[in-house]
Amino acid sequence: MSRFWMVRHGPTHAKTMVGWSDIPANLSDTAALERLRSYLPDAPVISSDLIRATATADAVQTNRARLPHHPDLREINFGAWELRSFSEVEAETPDLIRAYWETPGDVRPPGGESWHDVQTRVDGVIDGLIGTAPDIIVVCHFGAILTQVQRALGISAYDAFANRIDNLSVTDVTFDNGWHVGAINHRP
Repeated sequence: MSRFWMVRHGPTHAKTMVGWSDIPANLSDTAALERLRSYLPDAPVISSDLIRATATADAVQTNRARLPHHPDLREINFGAWELRSFSEVEAETPDLIRAYWETPGDVRPPGGESWHDVQTRVDGVIDGLIGTAPDIIVVCHFGAILTQVQRALGISAYDAFANRIDNLSVTDVTFDNGWHVGAINHRP
């Protein structure tokens, strides 16, 4: 059995689609970080290799073991849409962006990746961690967390997108002869 405590990185305050851009997190809310540290189990910590995730992992690590950062835990690669607002992209390619969010699966932004691409790479990391520890803290991103919610609940990507995943929230999924979901978007 492995329980994954999936933590969304601290806020960036960006008002655009931020995927693979290496934007730092604002970790000034020390009270929220202390509540998060206290809530999480004594377990190894792994994170995406983007600075907003690595810095958040550093902030919650304390005496916990640290696993190497993993690039396959990154956020969705938005390609040409990266760091652009939804309204900007919608003005240029309304059908494509609407299809990307309303029928997620194989639709890709120009130069970016599809939902299935994200899911495949994140599943690979999580599957490789199963059985390595009873609890594992995974500091990553909105999209990466939702791939595991989708898998554990056996729902569509569209239905997975209906879940809110706030910064510094915890979503826990467990693999024990099948996938199970505990809390989604828990704010300690």
